[in-house]
Amino acid sequence: MKRKQIVSTLLAMAMTTAMVLSGCGGGGDDASSSSSAKTDANSTSETSKSEDDSSSGDRVKITYAQWGNESETAATQAVADMFNKSQDKIEVEVIKIDHDTYVTKLNTMATAGELPDTAIMSEAGVLGFAANGMLADVSSMYGEGDDKPMESTAFKYEGNTVAYGAAHNVLNMYYNIDLLKEVCEKQNLDISTVTPPASADDAWDWDTFVEIAQKLTIDVNGNNALSPDFDANNVDVYGCTINTLPWQLEVWALSNGGGYYSEDGSKCTIDDEATVDALQKIADLSDVYHCAPPVTSAANALESSLGSKKVVMATDGAWNVGTFLGPSADFDYGVGVLPYMKEKVTICTGGPNVVFSTTEHPEEAMEWLKWYYQEENSWSLIEAGTWMPILDSWYTDPEKTDKWISNPNYPDKDMYKSAVVDYAMNNAQSTSWYYVNGTEEFNATLDSVFSSVWAGEETMEEAISENLEELQDIFAENNG
Repeated sequence: MKRKQIVSTLLAMAMTTAMVLSGCGGGGDDASSSSSAKTDANSTSETSKSEDDSSSGDRVKITYAQWGNESETAATQAVADMFNKSQDKIEVEVIKIDHDTYVTKLNTMATAGELPDTAIMSEAGVLGFAANGMLADVSSMYGEGDDKPMESTAFKYEGNTVAYGAAHNVLNMYYNIDLLKEVCEKQNLDISTVTPPASADDAWDWDTFVEIAQKLTIDVNGNNALSPDFDANNVDVYGCTINTLPWQLEVWALSNGGGYYSEDGSKCTIDDEATVDALQKIADLSDVYHCAPPVTSAANALESSLGSKKVVMATDGAWNVGTFLGPSADFDYGVGVLPYMKEKVTICTGGPNVVFSTTEHPEEAMEWLKWYYQEENSWSLIEAGTWMPILDSWYTDPEKTDKWISNPNYPDKDMYKSAVVDYAMNNAQSTSWYYVNGTEEFNATLDSVFSSVWAGEETMEEAISENLEELQDIFAENNG
């Protein structure tokens, strides 16, 4: 079944993953924002437009679709009302579509030629819509001299920008400071030598990372994983764990000089030697070095790793500051940069808002989204640590950066500035769904392929080789 033959199938594949940000979709437990995206909770009281505005017949009417409940829709409409009152040309109406019927409703609207002007979408579905000619080119949204989104937030199709992510959330190494101190005390380790670096300049190479993770892995008898007496079958504390959601694992392939796809997205390179080697290194953490717990689920988010208080270090996305670490973690935590294999790199993601190509008012739709993308309109999510800003000035203007990270929801300010803000500005690359179509199906298949490796039944090379034709077909089907 060819993707260009059946729009409804594409729509279904594009919209199935609800953005829960981690607002940034594509991976179940750590992926996108809720339908109240770009909604500042402090703005919900401003729910009514002036009578003159609401009765104006001269305004261009723009519709914005989202999934969510009544209160989320009301909150988003409150922000839209602020926009409506800020100028006299455009009036935005928020359309609520129930999450469970979002796909069906958009299918119906597309068939009837009644799509909204703008809408929120799943990251993994954006390029599918673009491939079917359903998204407008928003390259002209920002002009010369504008405060622009960081380049890594741009979703590209055939060289054109068809959306910007609403957040710029990157992957980092998080760690349980309390547990780290406890292990160092018991093992007589200098804590400064085993604390994840907060600067890319000081990032651990892979071999150093593995050795440190082994030092921090302790069996029930108090032996670390480097000891000849270590009991790998009775581990009390593990030094590390790597999130094995396929979209997150891509960062290690990139770090090793490979990738799931070529840099321009024109080829599937999942069987590249550097890519296979990088992925095997992840499996070896558990199977060879015994410094990471066996992989039992791809959804090994921070709640089940650091939250277990049996894992010292774990990789995951920046949204965890707002969804877990800040509000509910009962331990002191820190954040560092990722270790690297060959290249010091992290990847970013963030749920996008789009302009449909069927709109009669593309310029007005872009004007609305440009206003909507301002950090002030999602401040509660940024302040909480759930979203990272997208506009460049929040990374380069010290006053804005300080406003962003100087609050009690974040860890140590200097640590976060170096490990997250600077790291995102200097080392972040776009996750592949920003420039490759069909990643949702591709990653779902990878998840199944990798399961035999996590179970110790096959090497990564064997698993990928056996399933290479299917993976290449998925890529070709969606990017032909």
